[in-house]
Order: sequence, then C-alpha cells, then structure tokens
Amino acid sequence: MVTVAQQNPFTATVLGLPRVGPRRELKRATEAYWAGEIDAGRLHAVARDLRRTQLTDLRAAGLDSIPVGTFSYYDQMLDTAELLGALPPRVAGIADPLDRYFAAARGTETVEPLEMTKWFDTNYHYLVPEIGPETAFSLHPDKLLAQLREALELGVPARPVVIGPITFLKLAKASGGSALARLIELLPLYRELLRRLAVAGAQWVQIDEPVLVTDLTAEEIGLVQVTYAELADAPERPAILVATYFGQPDAALPALASTGIEGVALDFTSGADVAAGADVPALTGKLIVAGVVDGRNVWRTDLDRAVATLDTLRGSAAQVAVSSSCSLLHVPYTLAAETALDERLRSWLAFGAEKVTEVRLLATALSDGAQAIDAELAEVRAALASRRSDPRLNDPRVRARLAALGPDAVRRAPAEQRRELQRDRLRLPALPTTTIGSYPQTSAIRLARAALRKGAIDQAEYVRRMRAEIAEVIALQERLGLDVLVHGEPERNDMVQYFAEQLDGFAATEQGWVQSYGTRCVRPPILFGDVARREPMTVEWIAYAQSLTDKPVKGMLTGPVTILAWSFVRDDQPLGDSARQVALAIRDESVDLESAGIRIIQVDEPALRELLPLRAADQPGYLEWSVQSFRIATSGVSDATQIHTHLCYSEFGEVIDAIAGLDADVTSIEAARSRMEVLDDLNAAGFDLGVGPGVYDIHSARVPSVDEITTSLRAALKAVPAERLWVNPDCGLKTRGRAEVEASLRNMVAAAAAVR
Repeated sequence: MVTVAQQNPFTATVLGLPRVGPRRELKRATEAYWAGEIDAGRLHAVARDLRRTQLTDLRAAGLDSIPVGTFSYYDQMLDTAELLGALPPRVAGIADPLDRYFAAARGTETVEPLEMTKWFDTNYHYLVPEIGPETAFSLHPDKLLAQLREALELGVPARPVVIGPITFLKLAKASGGSALARLIELLPLYRELLRRLAVAGAQWVQIDEPVLVTDLTAEEIGLVQVTYAELADAPERPAILVATYFGQPDAALPALASTGIEGVALDFTSGADVAAGADVPALTGKLIVAGVVDGRNVWRTDLDRAVATLDTLRGSAAQVAVSSSCSLLHVPYTLAAETALDERLRSWLAFGAEKVTEVRLLATALSDGAQAIDAELAEVRAALASRRSDPRLNDPRVRARLAALGPDAVRRAPAEQRRELQRDRLRLPALPTTTIGSYPQTSAIRLARAALRKGAIDQAEYVRRMRAEIAEVIALQERLGLDVLVHGEPERNDMVQYFAEQLDGFAATEQGWVQSYGTRCVRPPILFGDVARREPMTVEWIAYAQSLTDKPVKGMLTGPVTILAWSFVRDDQPLGDSARQVALAIRDESVDLESAGIRIIQVDEPALRELLPLRAADQPGYLEWSVQSFRIATSGVSDATQIHTHLCYSEFGEVIDAIAGLDADVTSIEAARSRMEVLDDLNAAGFDLGVGPGVYDIHSARVPSVDEITTSLRAALKAVPAERLWVNPDCGLKTRGRAEVEASLRNMVAAAAAVR
C-alpha cells in the first residue's frame, strides 16, 4: 500500500492550468483547423508547444508538483467522456478521433452536439456527458499517458489529473434514472487507469471531485467512501490526492479521510474551515493540500492571513502543501501584459503567474518560517492598506442614492395590465420572431475597433463604420421578415466589458483572456470600486438603428447579476451591494432608452443560475438580492415599455421561482440542446409571462431546417399558449458566420409562419 512517507512529498503546486495560451494561440489554431486552414499535425504542434512552455515555466518558478492532463482542446468533462468510452453513439460513425471529439463538442450538419452548461458557480461551461443504456464504458487513456510522458521527458515533477467518478456521473445526463447507478462499472476502469499511470512513472495522481462541496445525500456520501476505499485498495497505483474546490466538503471530508487515499485538497478561499483537520482525526495521517491562494479572483493574497492558516493546519495533517484553491483556468495568465492599468490598482492584483509566485512564497514560509519572506510580507501589507484607503471604494453619492430607494423602485403594474398596454403599442403578430442581440462580429468590425485603438482612425470614422454595420443588420432583418429587430451590437467588444469600460468602479484589461468554453474567450473586467454611470452608454447606437425602421428595435443591456458574474468582483463588500450599484446604472440607461423612443428593452441575465450558491442553505439570500437588483434596473420605465430578459446554458430548475420573480414581460431562454425541457419547469412554477424558448442552437455550426424548427415550435406550443410564445435562437449570434446566420434565420422565420 502506498503511503505519504513513501513518496517525495511535495510542498508547492496548483490544481490546474489554463490552456488557450497567453495570446489565445490554441483558440486561433483550433478555429483554423475547423476552417480547414491547417491540418491536425499543425494543431497538435501548437498545443504541444504551449504545454511544454507552461510546464517548464512552472518548474522554473519552483513548483515541485505540476498538474498534467488538464490541457484540453475543448473541455475536460468531454475529455473524461472520451477517456471512459462514453462519447454519444451518434458520433461513433466519424472515423477520425479528433473530428469525432469536436463533433461531440460542437456538432456537424448532421450530428447534434452535447448539451452545455455552467461548471458549478463559475463562468466556465462544460459539455454534459450523456449516459444511456447503450453506453458501454471502456478505458482509453492514451491522451493522458502521452501528456504524462511528455512532462516526465522534460524533467517536470508531473501529477496527472482526472475528473473523479462521482463528479463525472453526478454532472452527466442519464436516461432512465441517476447516472450514479453506473458507478460500479467505472471503478474497475479507474483502478486500471491508476495502474497504467503508476507504470508510466506517476508518483501522485489528482482526482478532481468538486461535486463533494455540494449538498449530497447520505447515500451519496456512502458511495464516496466506497469509491475511494476501493481505489485506495488498488494493488499498483500512485498516491491519490482527491481535490475538492469551490466550497467546503463537509460530510464528504470524513468519508474521504476514512479511506486509504494519501491526500485531500481543500479550498480555504471559498468556505473551507481551517479547523477542518482538527474535526477529522483521520486527516492527521494524510497530506492536506491547502488552497490558500484564490484561483478564481484576481486580488493579491493576504500573505499574513495565509501564513496563519497554514500554521494552524500543521497540527492536523502528516504534511501540508500550498496550492491555488482551484485550477488557474479561471484567471488570466499574467499581470505582466497589463501595461495600461492604473498603478495603484495594479499593486492590488495577482493573475496566474503572480499566484504561482504567491504559492512558492507561502511554501517557503511554511518550511522556513514567515521571516524568510519578510520583504514580500511588507510589500503586500502596503498594497492592502492602499486598497482599503482608496476613495474610489466608497462614493458617498452612490451610497446615498441606494439608501434612498423605496419599495416603489422595484415595482411595476401587474403583468396582465402591462400586457394590454404593450399589445396596443407594439401590434405584433402571433409567435413574434426576434433574435437575442448580437450579430456576427466580422473582420471589418474587428479591424475598425483595432484601428481606433491604435489611433489609425478617429472616433467620427469609427462611428461611421459602425453605423454602416448597423444599417446592414437592420436591412438584413427587414429582408428576412423578423418582427422585432436588434442593432447587432457591432460596437461592443463583449456584453460585459463594453459596459464596464463606461462605468466608474471598473477597469478593463488588455490581455486578461479567460476561457469561457471551447475557443470562446472573454476578458472579465475588474470591479474594484463603487459603480456609477458617467453618461449614456447605448442610446446613440440604438436610436440610430430605430431611425432606420418602423419595426421595434430592442434596446440591449446587460443585467447587474451577469455583469458581476462575468467580472472579477470586489471581495471587500457583499456581492449584493455591488449588484445594486450596477443596477442603478442600468436603470438610468433604460430610462434614457425609453426617452429616446425605444419600446422594447432587453436586460440580459444569462448568469442568473451561474452565481447560485452551491449549498441550498445559502441560496435564498442570493436569490433575494439578484431578483431585487434586476427589478431596480428595469422598474424605472413605463408599463407600456416591454422588458425582455435572456437566460442561457444553465440548469434552470433551481431558479424557476426567481425567473418568475424577475417579472420580465418576455424571457428568452436556452432550450434547443435540452430539447425544451425548461418549459416543463416553467409550467410547474406557474409561469405566465411571455417566453421565447430557443428553437435552434447557435453554438453549433449546423443550419437547422424549417422542419426541425417547426417541430421545436409545435413542442413548445404544447407547454406555452401561442399568445405568450416568442420565436428566437438560443443565444446571440456574435460567434457565427453571416451566411450561416442568414440561412438559419430564414428557416426560423419560415417555420414561425408555417406554425402560425
């Protein structure tokens, strides 16, 4: 049996790594492969170079255990499905393994992709494995073994990482019951994987089980114990580190500790109790990998507090190692690329590379005493003091305005009364057609934005080019026969960053790219201070679009919850306080849009479910302030102005009551990949407002046929009466090509006409 003492115990690590490249090199190579511009060999070469550079940099930075196997061409849950032979049968006929993998991720003209949803309470999306009676699990470890071999050849102290069987099955979509019923079939495969990794030279393996920080039943806790007792009993294996993150494992921790595994990783930035070790005596013989450096946010670590936590843990474990709280997938690569940030703000921050340095410093303090990092401790203390005293963190005007809000600030007339007013004003047909907001961001748009940034064109020329793009999008929608139009958002780099750049209290990055899913990357802004709107942000663009048509054009705004969810947020005040500040800014914008003659305003909240706390006990408070902030943002307009919202790519069942509580006149919602399942949840909650279930999936390259969309609409009509049903795609069209968009929307309009 393996023991910690028989291993070379490590002291400094991170739980996972980003993979798109510091300049999004993998994104560009992957998209070039999809477009047929490069072959698979070139794609693999780009990926190999990124991995090797990253591994050697981490070794040079002083980490003595480095994760491998967290690299992915698309998603690690999809990689696990491939590892376990659980790709959907519909891709089995695709001979090339790489193309088969991408078909499961994004579909083809004839193959539907896997459903996609949010990874716990982060803005990362994972692909949901499908487990059916026909799923015959089998082990396919070649990719993981190749990455392990690659790292060992570089002299890297490699620790293979795999998603654990409990998390994989709990997050999978099973037909005919719980996927956990199939656990017994996976355990022999994991035992064999452990054997193969040991033979290949792995001394440690990290098995990720983040689902253990969610609410589990007593039966599920029992399965955790059975699973890791069996894996620990494997006769030939590396030492096992079970990694939990995004919260505290509670009852799962003693279940894990009672087994023969060698280590547990705990997240001390998201709720793990520093006294957990003392409460679980069985941990005293194990390695605790202490996640004291926040892997999800960009604030510098309070090194004094982290040192105190590590000192407390010493008495609870055989050894203690320092780590990030979770994978560094969720933060940008390095602060070094951010040359334009305000220097004071910059001193408060740590991105991926800086967090690795913090891990190494704390490991030094753990082994040699805090005096060994005296200079660094003093520097951090000065930065934290600078942050606490900065006047931008406390704007008396913003706080006074919030304090003065009364109950009427979140009230509109009853829905039926609003519906009559809006029906008379808008005169829309049954099953009105629309899109969610964005249209394809063409090369001309991106070039214009880059030219403005470099000073090659002035603001007037940029406005002229963007107006030309808007006119083209309006003309296209008129030709296609859509009923409610959008301006296409050519002027927006991102639905959150665009607003953050125009609000006090936010800062934008230049190269702070973070993967959202597949090749989709975002640059989350940094919310560091109190929030206020300086001037109107969208009115000029939307009013211009409305001047080109008699049909209603939606004003497009991003909601306060989503702006927070897709930003790096303040950690010095409750999130609800920040949400209400953002809501006031969006309220001001919606009032100005209405004054400019805009009759429909859409306030998108795709992240409503995303921020839901993982534990049920913590959810009511979140839902209260998230609904309140939306209603602050949308209750400043008249009852005749129609409020829309949009939600996508989450499991909505847990927040159905909150969706109803938003009181939006129309809610468009992702439904294509989930085959309209969300409508049953809405009906069960008594939802009686307008709803636009997405009738086709925009994250897939395929063009849906008229018949396919007609079938979806008829299915929707079984759950939603025609007078409340809208027709729209699942999400915005920013990432799609123009020809594909035009063909898809033409079919959507034709399907709506046929069903009418």
